Amino acid sequence: QVQLVESGGGLVQAGGSLRLSCAASGRTFSRYAMGWFRQAPGKERELVAAISYSGGSTYYADSVKGRFTISRDNVGNMVFLQMNSLKPEDTAVYYCATTPYGRLATTHSEYKYWGQGTQVTVSS
Repeated sequence: QVQLVESGGGLVQAGGSLRLSCAASGRTFSRYAMGWFRQAPGKERELVAAISYSGGSTYYADSVKGRFTISRDNVGNMVFLQMNSLKPEDTAVYYCATTPYGRLATTHSEYKYWGQGTQVTVSS
């Protein structure tokens, strides 16, 4: 059974940084693509960043390009989201998710397994 556990959320001032982590278990982590989503109150869940099984391909939403970096550690079964220059509009619950395959996935429907989420709050 695939399990994803996020950590690293919290309260930060605008302009600050946070690093989210997601620990994966239950299958061979290095074979599958990963993604980070977020959902703000009253809004739909959106894909923030994604990474292919090898880390060779990445995707970023326009709203976070140049500020966020996704990476993975296939030895430690972890995926990370480094968030810099945070803005109040980045406030949301952030979710780690994974797909049934290795190629980069950029649509919500491709992700089949989800973590419980971690809250990120950016104060102005």
